[in-house]
Amino acid sequence: MPHQGDTSPIVRVGLIGSDIQLSKSPGLHETEGRTLGLDYRYTLFDTRLPPFDAINLPELLAHAEAQGFAGVNITHPFKQAVLPHLTGLSDDAAMLGAVNTVVFHQGNRTGHNTDWIGFYESFRAGLPGVALGSAVLLGAGGAGVAVAHAALKLGIGQLSIFDQDSARAEALAEALNGRFGAGRAQAVRDVGVALAASDGLIHATPTGMPAHPGLPIEPDWLRPEHWVADIVYMPLVTELLALAEQRGCRTLPGGGMTVHQAAAAFALFCGHTPDAARMTRHFADLCRAG
Repeated sequence: MPHQGDTSPIVRVGLIGSDIQLSKSPGLHETEGRTLGLDYRYTLFDTRLPPFDAINLPELLAHAEAQGFAGVNITHPFKQAVLPHLTGLSDDAAMLGAVNTVVFHQGNRTGHNTDWIGFYESFRAGLPGVALGSAVLLGAGGAGVAVAHAALKLGIGQLSIFDQDSARAEALAEALNGRFGAGRAQAVRDVGVALAASDGLIHATPTGMPAHPGLPIEPDWLRPEHWVADIVYMPLVTELLALAEQRGCRTLPGGGMTVHQAAAAFALFCGHTPDAARMTRHFADLCRAG
């Protein structure tokens, strides 16, 4: 650890999104950065609040780049909207059509997707041994496309996808079938019917966050044999997870995905390999602190 007065490499990064004041990303990144001897500074660009509510996405990207940021994380609702404003994409981001991490380097803006890795690693650690015959995915937006890819990588046999925008759900199902084989994914319009025939539920919409309270499903759709994975981590136990626990379901909170995607983004930003186990402990501390 550097002593006070030491000159440490400065790494400036940020997060662009809406309603992100409760994000644990600043503390998670900065604590790991300090542990590795870096002067690591993480800024929130919350488009719901002044002054950033008056600045559009391309202007925010240009501002961060001009200020010498190493890059920015991207969250709801910009994971797909950011694509036209980048100069390149990693293979994962190009395949998924969604970006959660942008790296600035020598005039280039390269988009990456670490969300799918985050969900994949979290699911393997948090829900070992669950039935993987079929599952329902709620949400086909930027996070949904990454989670869907991870779900089929995990071995889920068939994924039923629901989105308020049915065309978006159909497009995601078509892309997954092209990637993983015909019949692996389908768009559905009746979540209750689909869930009744499924082993688990994956929730990838903003419902449950402070600005979007409530449940994304009818309570009586859940059975004790279902498992439920939520990508929302603010609060850590969402209304959906609380309901699932009451029903006797095995559950997976969004914190694990947050930690693992953050670890991958951290490495992209600064070139240092973080300790994911240590970051998990940092995350727990941050959650306890409120």
